[in-house]
Amino acid sequence: MQRRRRSRRDRRGRGLRGLLYPADLPASRSRTERFDALVLEALEPIEARWRTELTDLDVAVDDVPDLRVDPKKPGPWEDGVLEDRDVPLARLVPAGVDRRGQPTRARIVVYRRPLEVRARDGADLADLVHEVLVEQVAAYLNLDPDVVDGESG
Repeated sequence: MQRRRRSRRDRRGRGLRGLLYPADLPASRSRTERFDALVLEALEPIEARWRTELTDLDVAVDDVPDLRVDPKKPGPWEDGVLEDRDVPLARLVPAGVDRRGQPTRARIVVYRRPLEVRARDGADLADLVHEVLVEQVAAYLNLDPDVVDGESG
């Protein structure tokens, strides 16, 4: 018995489905990819100024904070400055040792969804991401955020 081969048209006859935008245009990037690029762009001036001090620091992006961690009880390395409405915008995880005894590097984890929810538009999101990164790097370096951002000294 031969199987009937299905045509590549949708059932309403509107034609082939394909990409809305070519893959090389910025509009074709996902929300996550755009946010990752925004974080890298916000980190660039900070890293240019503090490159030698940040060689042992990683920056990561996660969608949402881990709900198993009680946001009302920040870790011993957190000061709670960026906690708004009990949802952290970012976390600084200090260097340490993992469960297998392997050393880990210090890491800033930026949370995409809480930042996107708080921003009014793209420019506001870019400013908020920059501010969050400045505050987290300042906490890592044990400096004032204005010093890290280059506004003074």
